[in-house]
Amino acid sequence: MVRRKKRSYGFGIVGCGMIGEFHHSAIQVMKGGHLECVVDVNEKSARRAGRKFGVPHYTDYRKFLAHERLDIVNVCTPSGAHREPCVAAARAGKHVICEKPLEVTLERCDSIVRACKNSRVQLGGVFPNRFTPGVMRVKQEVASGRLGRITVGDAQVKWFRSQAYYDSGAWRGTWALDGGGALMNQSIHTIDLIQWLMGPVTEIAAFAGCLAHRRIEVEDTAVAVLRYSSGAMGTVVGTSSAFPGIARSVQVSGAKGSIFMEDSFVTLWQFDGKKSYDRSVVKKFGPGSGGRKAAGAADPRAIDFAPHQRQFENFVRALNGEEKLMVDGAEARKAIEIILAIYLSAHTGKVVRLPLKRTPVRKRFAKK
Repeated sequence: MVRRKKRSYGFGIVGCGMIGEFHHSAIQVMKGGHLECVVDVNEKSARRAGRKFGVPHYTDYRKFLAHERLDIVNVCTPSGAHREPCVAAARAGKHVICEKPLEVTLERCDSIVRACKNSRVQLGGVFPNRFTPGVMRVKQEVASGRLGRITVGDAQVKWFRSQAYYDSGAWRGTWALDGGGALMNQSIHTIDLIQWLMGPVTEIAAFAGCLAHRRIEVEDTAVAVLRYSSGAMGTVVGTSSAFPGIARSVQVSGAKGSIFMEDSFVTLWQFDGKKSYDRSVVKKFGPGSGGRKAAGAADPRAIDFAPHQRQFENFVRALNGEEKLMVDGAEARKAIEIILAIYLSAHTGKVVRLPLKRTPVRKRFAKK
């Protein structure tokens, strides 16, 4: 019997900044894919990335999409500039992987989802924290019902970004292109995790403001209280003003057990009744298991690209029909809706119920 050699999909990166380089690192070591080309509207950035990665570079997006061996387009432009390259790629028959957030309004998210569906191409939203081994093990335990009736689910992201970070790009800290601040940019991955573990959010009450930074329209600090569809409650705390930057945490508690995580490490694994595998779980996924701590808490470049690699490999295997796509457009949209609801509650001072009918008007968070 002759075994067919599995296809290697050709990836192309849109946007040659820091995130684009990050995607290249993941593609370079993944199974089932390789980098074919890059594109950026800035000729200098495109040329530099092309030379560094050893692939053709483009400044014309139409020529990029016409690249002969291009199969999958990775969109790494500023958040509020995701829709146009995603839709164009879909219409050109290319599969799409879009960095977080999928877009900065629900309507723009839905436009991307619709375009990919109409063109019958696969769409993936980037939420790599779901692909860390520790998080996947926690998801399995929560889903098993071992925690009993889930009562509380909390997410805390007390990170730090300097004023120079916001001043480094005109798009940073704007509603139009950043889509928000500490929540939409830094905390969105952790918000995605808590809703993935806890289930849908139905009600939100929140406060938010710009407390420590200047010359930005968006929040650098937000606190929200959540009610989940199960009846459980929880909190979200997100800030980019907590020096020196602290490990993000996810905490899930129920009537029969609790699991706490810091970054990708399990720090509490305790239940009403022990099981034989408990000790091995803590040993394998606890702080003593190695890996990076406080990844991204103070430096956005310090994040490990291995979870991106695993997500890209899941995307390719889904294309091959080997497994289910873990983060499609509908999944990628969920955390965005929660964040937009937090902004609405903070602006109005009222409890907001989900789902939202439309993207709320987002007002400037004046420095307090």
